[in-house]
Amino acid sequence: MTQTIRKTDANHTLDLAAEISQSTFLAALLQPDLAPPEGLIDGQNRPAGRRFSVYRNNVIASLIDAMEVGFPSVFKLLGAENFRPLARLFVAEHPPHSPLLMHYGTAFPSFLAKIDALSRFPYLPDMAHLDLAIRQSYHSPDAPPFDPQDLEGNPLESLRFSFAPATKILASPQPIFSIFQHLFNAAPRPNPGPEALLITRAEFDPIPHSLPPGGHSFISGIMQGHTLGIAYENTLTTTPDFDPTPLLSLLMTSGALCAEEGLP
Repeated sequence: MTQTIRKTDANHTLDLAAEISQSTFLAALLQPDLAPPEGLIDGQNRPAGRRFSVYRNNVIASLIDAMEVGFPSVFKLLGAENFRPLARLFVAEHPPHSPLLMHYGTAFPSFLAKIDALSRFPYLPDMAHLDLAIRQSYHSPDAPPFDPQDLEGNPLESLRFSFAPATKILASPQPIFSIFQHLFNAAPRPNPGPEALLITRAEFDPIPHSLPPGGHSFISGIMQGHTLGIAYENTLTTTPDFDPTPLLSLLMTSGALCAEEGLP
């Protein structure tokens, strides 16, 4: 696919001749080692090499800044001196597919998992998953509030719940909740071990909650449409001492649930 493309930033205008494809332009835009596409001219019909380089640097810097904001846990764990070069590599390999930067970076966890130099930090990909889940929760649409009175007269074991779009769950072989608390809430350094968490957004900001053993299985079952009774029985097969009472209280008071009617 080829067409004339006009790119404009605050100071410069770039005109692409018809023979320059969008893919060629995008590849050169995100990889500083590539020369500007042949035929690229500025608004005065001159080769746009220098202006293209300025434009390219602005675009790459903006995407790296978006990665820094979008993955605060990974940024804090690695530090700016390590994070920004990694983000630059990611940007070169993963151009954005949407003009909305809030959606950018979904491939970052798998990108981190493939870097051999980071293998001694096995928690990094799952911390990136956590950052993504919090961001997705923040941008999720609102939902009609859950009313506990709707449960009256129904046997507890036969109930099914609807979850707000902002509600997310994660499980990891790494202590991701404890790492998050250590980074942002001055909690003690975490001990190794698997952890699971629930993300809810009762008002404006998403909040992670630690889940007890069996909690992820129980909530996953409810999310899949099982009744509370079935979800509980399935959880007991792997966690015989699981008590759903505290978790049900959390679900009903944290904004995790919503009224089924009016869901987007």
